[in-house]
Amino acid sequence: MILYLLLLAAVLLHAPDALYRPEARSFIFIIGVVGIWRYGWGLVHFVRALIYKHRTFPRWRRYLDRLLAALDDPEGAPDTGAHAAFAAEAESLDRPAAFMQMRHADPGSDRPHPASHGHAAGAALAADLLPDAYIVVTAYRVGTETISAVFRAAFAEAQDYGRPVCIVASVVEMADQRHVKRLFQTADLDPRVRLLLVRAPPTGKRDGLALALRTVARQAPARDSAVILMDADTILPPGSLRTTLPFLRLLPHVAGLTTDEDSVVAGSRLMHHWHRLRFAQRQVLMCSMALSSRLLTLTGRMSVFRSQVAIDPGFIDAVRDDVIDHWRLGRIKLLTGEDKSTWFWLLKHGMKMIYVPDVRVVTIEHPPSPWFLSASTQLMTRWFGNMLRASGRAIALGPRRIGPFTWWCLIDQRVSMWTPLLGPLAAGFYAVLVSPIFLYAYLAWVLLTRLVQTLMLLPFRASVSGAYPLLLYYNQVYGACVKTYMLFRLDRQRWTRQQIEIGRIDPHPWRRQLRAAGSLYVHLLALTTLVAAVGYLTGLLTWPAEFDLAGL
Repeated sequence: MILYLLLLAAVLLHAPDALYRPEARSFIFIIGVVGIWRYGWGLVHFVRALIYKHRTFPRWRRYLDRLLAALDDPEGAPDTGAHAAFAAEAESLDRPAAFMQMRHADPGSDRPHPASHGHAAGAALAADLLPDAYIVVTAYRVGTETISAVFRAAFAEAQDYGRPVCIVASVVEMADQRHVKRLFQTADLDPRVRLLLVRAPPTGKRDGLALALRTVARQAPARDSAVILMDADTILPPGSLRTTLPFLRLLPHVAGLTTDEDSVVAGSRLMHHWHRLRFAQRQVLMCSMALSSRLLTLTGRMSVFRSQVAIDPGFIDAVRDDVIDHWRLGRIKLLTGEDKSTWFWLLKHGMKMIYVPDVRVVTIEHPPSPWFLSASTQLMTRWFGNMLRASGRAIALGPRRIGPFTWWCLIDQRVSMWTPLLGPLAAGFYAVLVSPIFLYAYLAWVLLTRLVQTLMLLPFRASVSGAYPLLLYYNQVYGACVKTYMLFRLDRQRWTRQQIEIGRIDPHPWRRQLRAAGSLYVHLLALTTLVAAVGYLTGLLTWPAEFDLAGL
């Protein structure tokens, strides 16, 4: 960070005098106006995230901690006033009618509600606080060391949880099945911890996850049990089950939740910083979205669902065989993005989601290439493709169904793939039209604004890196290029580790070539429109005289 600050100071202190001329200041003003939407919207997320992380969620956490403490000391259970306060907090999340009907469909359920009265009610609630758990882990072509670390952590968590836990391992290769079974046999676990092994075909994560969920359904889980879906590269930290799963009992209107993430990257230092920056930004966005009790994804790395949701046949079908319809590309079968399918199913049914910002799972990242540009491009292609394939149909649900803030955030995802390109285009046009000095002005602007954006991550992370400002710009501008590329090629899907892909394989080569030509045409048309609009706004391009309405 010190080197970055020295670079910024050098750029500002050694700026040419021409940079401070009126026309240069007007350029900076134009760049500021172009960016005011982005920075203003970012500030909204920042403030909302602060409110959720430092005010709303800590109240929930304190209440839950008191209930957990009451498991050992019933006299310390929250009293009537605390129950009423928490009930009011929960009610403010605007319960969806469809899920509440599902919740209350069982007339034999006598679980105490948080609004029950007295210390006795609090003690009863504390005793019923921890739901039974089913941990579903999907593994395919994951290294043996990674699988060992993941399942040992899962077994340890199941042992310490204190309630029945069933671990369902969905594996493809016999070697993985034997390895997981051996790890379980040598773990010396209580009888309440069980292991079920499911062999899945090597056709992608969706089939393996659907088979595992059907296995859970056959176990007839108790109502409101917790089903954890996680990848075989995700390590559960100690105490994570006890600090997350009780929220399903305390907030009966919540159907799913996810947690914070951090990473251990088996790659270059630059790739390590890139992943950590991504998770820091994710923390801000998730906290902001959680204030509206909906999220923009329920990550496949580790998410928790209520059992009656996870074993619903419609939910399982959405995981196994999800499709979208595109006006030009036709029906697209979804290969990747099963976490977007589960998220959309909850969104479509009006169900609520929350975020647990103080529990951080650790993911073991293996970049698909040793080269940063290649690895980041492959990963962004998959992530942004999943995002774009999911957001279109979510937007179609409308603001009434999913909430105005969530709906507008989905709209903003579509807008934000174009706005980062306006700055460099405008700087380039001004450099051609007036003077190359505007490239210097743009450099100073980028260095300053990305430093501010980096510092805004400090309330959510203990430290930031001096590489973050430059990586932010890389993510914004190059990421926008990848997003716009994928916007017109939604049929391109690929698992980077398993080397499974669809979109380029078609029994009719002419049809594949026709789709590719159509994608290239509409992509170039959109980029040409963007360049022409920026050129006109900067004065480099002008309307032909015959189009001048003032002269008519």
